Amino acid sequence: MAGRDLPLIGPGERLALNRMGSFDWDLRGGTLEFDEPGLAVFDLRPDEFDGRPESLGSRIPPEEGNRLDAALTQAVRSGRSSYGVYFQLRRRNGIRQWTHARGRILRDEQETPYRVIGIVRNATTELTEFATVSPMEAGHRRLSTMVQGTTDALSRAVTVDDVTAVLTGDDGLERFGADGLVLGLVAGGALELVALSGDSTHVLDDLRRHRIDDSLPLAEAVLTQQPRFVTSLDDLTEQFPRLRPYVQRMGLDAAAFLPLIAQARSIGCLALFYRGRSRFSSEDRNLCLGLAGIVAQSLQRAVLFDQEREFATGLQSAMLPRRIPGFPSAEIAVRYHAAWSGREVGGDWYDVVALPRGRVGIVVGDVQGHDTHASAIMGQLRIALRAYAGEGHAPGTVLARASRFLAELDTDRFATCTYAQVDLASGAVRAVRAGHLGPLIRHTDGRVGWPNVRGGLPLGLGTEFGQEEYPETRLDLVPGETLLLCTDGLVEEPGTDIGVGMEALAEAVRQGPDGAEALADDLAARLRERWGTSDDVALLVLRRAPDPGTPQAPRIHQYIHQADPEGLAEARAVLRGALEAWGLEELVDDVELAAGELLVNVLLHTEGGAVLTLEVLPEPVRRIRLWVKDRSSAWPRRRTPGEAATSGRGLMLIDAVAARWGVEPRGDGKAVWCEFEPSGTAT
Repeated sequence: MAGRDLPLIGPGERLALNRMGSFDWDLRGGTLEFDEPGLAVFDLRPDEFDGRPESLGSRIPPEEGNRLDAALTQAVRSGRSSYGVYFQLRRRNGIRQWTHARGRILRDEQETPYRVIGIVRNATTELTEFATVSPMEAGHRRLSTMVQGTTDALSRAVTVDDVTAVLTGDDGLERFGADGLVLGLVAGGALELVALSGDSTHVLDDLRRHRIDDSLPLAEAVLTQQPRFVTSLDDLTEQFPRLRPYVQRMGLDAAAFLPLIAQARSIGCLALFYRGRSRFSSEDRNLCLGLAGIVAQSLQRAVLFDQEREFATGLQSAMLPRRIPGFPSAEIAVRYHAAWSGREVGGDWYDVVALPRGRVGIVVGDVQGHDTHASAIMGQLRIALRAYAGEGHAPGTVLARASRFLAELDTDRFATCTYAQVDLASGAVRAVRAGHLGPLIRHTDGRVGWPNVRGGLPLGLGTEFGQEEYPETRLDLVPGETLLLCTDGLVEEPGTDIGVGMEALAEAVRQGPDGAEALADDLAARLRERWGTSDDVALLVLRRAPDPGTPQAPRIHQYIHQADPEGLAEARAVLRGALEAWGLEELVDDVELAAGELLVNVLLHTEGGAVLTLEVLPEPVRRIRLWVKDRSSAWPRRRTPGEAATSGRGLMLIDAVAARWGVEPRGDGKAVWCEFEPSGTAT
């Protein structure tokens, strides 16, 4: 090997072993640029290199320079888009260094190369031991090292797609020293080409699926379980005439057709194609056969995993609802992602139940465990909970009965879930939890929060410990607001507190699109990419249809949470903005005063928040109506406070600023309204 008389690398050079940099070679201008790490690979300081390729002669011996030139020239002449080469350079202290360069060749519209960009790295660690052997042996060992790298990469491949990604990735052809690669798998009595890699292998697209017979060399290798090494593809067409049009278009010279055999059965074939190759030595053949054996083992594991995965996900999908009912006053989207763990599927589920009187029941839950038993339990529990909800029971009763159902099954599993009944007409929500994450709500002004929903024990455990109490929490969902339920797979990251994931989800919902379907897609893509695929994820998004009114009768809605200290100020700002936009600035002070009195009364004297609605009533005369709705059935009453009293004047103030006011029942609560008329309006 060139440079073999140079001294071996010494201990003082160990810090340079892992360096890697980039280069940009202008073939027309004759200039070569390195970044600082790239110069460090060549042991050069920025002031020691003038940008001319020949200036590297101080580091690259002539014979090694010839090796580099030959690699690039062969790649250019053969029409390849990339090349890779190992070579030796001499550091300033005389120590030799194995180096690896990999470049991508850019061509203009006439296919003339004009630029090469790529990387250089110190490869001493992997190739130092080859320094004292012959060039042929060094080449053999370099190939062995590349095969070992492929073996390591394949050891991490789980699915068939993973295996093909390793074989066809950026370093795939270089690892095999080939110019083209084709991988075929036996499926349904035919040979399917699942991977094509290389500049010209795309011409084989017509053969993506073909019969296993002796008309093509790949299929023949599968039938005979014997490899075929060919140094002239033109000669090969004499035996396989069907291959002739493809060989002429590929422009390749030699090939190795390697059967993939696992447990004495052919599972596929690997074909490696070469340019300019005239022989296969015994070492080359042994390496190819060894490589085929490694690929066959990886594929056998991957095919088995894919089959098990298909079985498990099929079972899981059968347990989930086939379709989600539609509602004119709400948009509901669901997403389900199964973890990639073979048959170890989880018991996550979702469901949407249409209920009488314009209500809908929504649930998301998770059965303990990650196996087919958990999936089977999930299916039974989902159906039972759906039946209890459909019978019209209160949410707390639905979960209590579901807990009893699970406890009576022949299983030691428990389940967590959150169930909510939503009145789509009024926006009233009755939510219950059984050891599960509560709902996340996005308000119309963009605020996002996790309301405090009281909870009980997980289903099954509640019955076992005699604690089947699942207290309800009442919430309000105004038009345009979004409620989200999910399982912990969407917010949990290994090694990180779940609170971090909950904050990330809240921020993603705040920034996400308005529509339920678009938001579900956005969350599924964004957070699954962040957390990975280690756990199942069930996601349900419900958005109540917006109610902006009409251009002649616009309308706004705002929810004021009881525990939000900024809620009143924000409500006043929303009211002021709406009235100014509608050209009714003169009513701002009166409307703000009335809204403040009504909202304070709700927040002080009821157990929940308030829904504020402001709308324009265009007929018979144009006027403003303000609504404040709450969940208390106690109606306000006029009082006559004394001179020293500090309260009791709210309705007196409303009497003074409003043209009229009243109270109406709304579900379990009430709605107080008052109307305001611009000056000059006839009453």
